[in-house]
Parts: sequence; structure tokens; C-alpha cells
Amino acid sequence: MNFNKALLVVALGLALAACNKGQQAADSANEAQQSAGEAQQAASNAAATGDAAAADAAQTAADAAAASADAASTAAGNATAGDATRRDDMADSAEQSADAAKQAQDAAEEANAASDGKTNNDDGKKDPSKP
Repeated sequence: MNFNKALLVVALGLALAACNKGQQAADSANEAQQSAGEAQQAASNAAATGDAAAADAAQTAADAAAASADAASTAAGNATAGDATRRDDMADSAEQSADAAKQAQDAAEEANAASDGKTNNDDGKKDPSKP
């Protein structure tokens, strides 16, 4: 009887670990999607300034963020299937893709800032210290 209980505990632990990896991957995919959205907004803001070089740089970064978000989403979808090693690998891949999307978001926002475009969190208000 104790052996059966021990097996049940182990099985529940493995199931919980599998759900946890899937949730981690889903969270990473959501973060990546948010970064992609922020990057696209920064690219739109840069384009509105008329600075073509900054707009191109910001759009390239936004495209990279979107690609990373797609990769994170794909990895998250695969993080609930297969053996434990595969689930771990897919969760790690989703997290790395989310990190790449965040870096691309940062690049888009930097390009937007270089063009003096409005930021995503300033409601269109310019810095009063700038002409």
C-alpha cells in the first residue's frame, strides 16, 4: 500500500512539473507578444516623425520582436507534449525567445527616441525641456 502511495505522489509531482513548464512557456509567449506590440508602437512613433533612418531601424527591430514572439508561441505550444527533457527545452526556448523580443523592443524604442518620437507611455506629450 505504501508503495502505491509513493508511486501516486511521484506521478502527481511529474504532472505538476509538466504543467509548470507549460505555464512558464505560456507566460514567456505572452511577454514576447507584449514586447512585439510595444516594438511596433515604437516603430509607428518613429515613422510619424519623418526620420526615415530611425523609422527603418525601429521597424526592423519590431519585425525581429514579432518573429521572436512567434517563436516563443510555437515553443509554448510544444512545451506541454513529449518527455520531460523536451518540455524543459521548449520552456527554455520560449523564455529565450521572449528575451530576444524584449531586446528587439528596446532597440525599436531606442531608434524611436533617436528620432524624438513620442514614447509609448507619454500619451503623445513631448519632453518640455526639448524644443
